[in-house]
Amino acid sequence: MSDFVPNGVLCIDKPAEFTSFDVIAKLRGITHTRKIGHAGTLDPMATGLLPVFFGTATKACDILPIQDKRYLAGFQLGMTSDTEDIWGSCTKTGVTVPDRETVESALEHFRGEIMQVPPMYSALSVSGKRLYDLARQGITVERQPRPVTIYRLELTGYDPETGSGTLDVCCSKGTYIRTLCADLGQKLGTGGVMSSLRRTEAAGFTLDDAVSLETVAEWMQNDGLKGKLLSEERLFSPYPAIRLNPVQTRMFLNGVRMDLNRIPDAAKADPSTPWRIFGADGQFLGLGQAFTEAKELRLLKFFVERN
Repeated sequence: MSDFVPNGVLCIDKPAEFTSFDVIAKLRGITHTRKIGHAGTLDPMATGLLPVFFGTATKACDILPIQDKRYLAGFQLGMTSDTEDIWGSCTKTGVTVPDRETVESALEHFRGEIMQVPPMYSALSVSGKRLYDLARQGITVERQPRPVTIYRLELTGYDPETGSGTLDVCCSKGTYIRTLCADLGQKLGTGGVMSSLRRTEAAGFTLDDAVSLETVAEWMQNDGLKGKLLSEERLFSPYPAIRLNPVQTRMFLNGVRMDLNRIPDAAKADPSTPWRIFGADGQFLGLGQAFTEAKELRLLKFFVERN
């Protein structure tokens, strides 16, 4: 493989039937580099935004801020499934599906903070065992409801003849969209399953930032990834920013703790929140954190290669 390691974020529009790891494996082969990671696993049948990290950006995998995610989800009323989606064992309920107004009214119940019971077919563990492993053995265990937040829930399409529709969902981390579809069906008394899922926003990126694997392959036939990767800084957009002067930039790059009183805005920093650190030339250097008792700005993570 090439010694060249690109640094930054590449957003992939994941195709159906690919696992998130399949995408990583494909990119390793296309780009001839191994230092690649990703954020926010997508199920194989889901499509859409998968942020992929190259080089120094892989350092972000374990420190990403908690951000909302957005999906376009297809649902089908009038049936149930052991997996809460159409890829499981489905059973038609025979119940007449409602009109659009009734569906709209039911959706109000799911907006805001709600309690959601995780599905059996999920990666959560109970007593050290993955729920999906238990489910495949035909074992069902009690799961405790968990709080999740639905910030946006809009019915963007609905056919009252078939009971099929589409939801635009913006939600907190840990929300199961197929469970949302199943719970909607239960609320309506018809049963319901998720019929499709496409992620449109995650980790501060949108589908507008995403490209296909085929596009990446074409890039590698020409100029490679030069100029194509997005800055790691966008991953941390919820955090406030500090710009250092030339002397402070050198100190930060050398891991030197700095006096907060000598850094504009840093003295009033929230000690519980990391800061995006920019060098004198505007380059994103990494993350730092203010320790107000010690009156110091300390390094948390570098995102720049030091000479």
